[in-house]
Amino acid sequence: MSLRDHLHAQRAPQAERAGSSNESSSGSASLLRAAYQKLKRDIHQAVLDRVELERLSRLPAEQVRQEIAALIARILEDLKVPANDLERRQLVTDVYDEMFGFGPLEVLLRDPTISDILVNTGSQVYIERRGRLELSDVTFYDDAHLMKVIEKIVSRVGRRIDESSPMVDARLPDGSRLNAIIPPAAVDGPLISIRRFGGKPLQVSDMIALQTLTPPMAEVLDALSRAKINILVSGGTGSGKTTLLNLLSGSIPADERIVTIEDAAELQLRQPHVLRLETRPENIEGRGEITQRTLVKNALRMRPDRIILGEVRGAEALDMLNAMNTGHEGSLATIHANTPRDALTRLENMIGMGGLALPPKTMRQQIASAITVVVQVARLTDGRRKIVSISELTGMEGDMINMQEIFTFKRSGVGANGNVRGAFHATGVRPRFSERLEGFGIHLPDTTYDPARRFEAA
Repeated sequence: MSLRDHLHAQRAPQAERAGSSNESSSGSASLLRAAYQKLKRDIHQAVLDRVELERLSRLPAEQVRQEIAALIARILEDLKVPANDLERRQLVTDVYDEMFGFGPLEVLLRDPTISDILVNTGSQVYIERRGRLELSDVTFYDDAHLMKVIEKIVSRVGRRIDESSPMVDARLPDGSRLNAIIPPAAVDGPLISIRRFGGKPLQVSDMIALQTLTPPMAEVLDALSRAKINILVSGGTGSGKTTLLNLLSGSIPADERIVTIEDAAELQLRQPHVLRLETRPENIEGRGEITQRTLVKNALRMRPDRIILGEVRGAEALDMLNAMNTGHEGSLATIHANTPRDALTRLENMIGMGGLALPPKTMRQQIASAITVVVQVARLTDGRRKIVSISELTGMEGDMINMQEIFTFKRSGVGANGNVRGAFHATGVRPRFSERLEGFGIHLPDTTYDPARRFEAA
């Protein structure tokens, strides 16, 4: 008899009471998972009672697994629970994850196809694969178990979370970004949102294959980065702004000194001369907060060639624009906005948050002189990400900032498979930054901006 058969036999009477047909099958599966969770919890506690954690922590990981495996085998014999080799290995992995990892989250963190992990209390975990959300079969024992995992994650990065400070942003060892919120702010129980980042950043060829952009668009973006043109990446949550920022930074020459400023360090720059700065919230005494604005001001004293700001969201906008206007050309930043024009409006609002009562025209002049290109990214209804617009700022006309679109993506409908259909094409406008590209020895063919070249996406 296998472990599954043993658990099923134990839960058979309850499964019969769950109903019939599909409902019975789903109820039986749920009861089986609950039985396995209880067994795993009992074994986990039995292992903790019989081992010395301090001694185990000094041993190599493989030796620790061997000792835990031998101990679990003895515990199963004592409990008279049958289990085959595959089931025992699974138990060893699960118990090891509970002791030295992040419990049930570990199996999801090991899956490279998962881009987001969304924990809605201990009983429900959703995941995103290829832009689609799906309910996973991973659960926690209860909300108290989930709280222990949250506290373990938060303590490892020197942050805290409790009733007086029920929200936290943290970074996992693999670079994934975690947000957790607990009661009383979360009404139904602890919640976790994890944004995954692949171990290897996407290359241009990958993004072209995924139909995120076209070869001409890729050529222009590469040229803009090499020609030290200031770029603002605009888009909504989960639209791929950080991924695009990684792509743009890949064209920065290796001999330049780059300073990155982020809330949670996510960028994966491959250049040798990169200085990474990260914000910090206030401590339990309400002190020690390090804001993005403070880091931007400090970065200016670090002799950077370029500054990369993970996301502009407040008063640091003015300092960033000043940096772009005073010798730090080729700097990059992202902003939350739905269109390029909205991005400029949001920047204007953020400048006002700095406490300076500047006239609207003066703020717009600052923006127009600092930023040359706005790249708009979007996550479509089918879950795929695309660069939907590349626009150039061409200066001021009266009190308004002039902007012209160079490339665009136009939707044409939805296919039978649910994918958004459309086409990328140039607008036919030859950008003013072409002269700067020529000055840097970058010559793009005239066909780059040919509006007749259409790239269908389906």
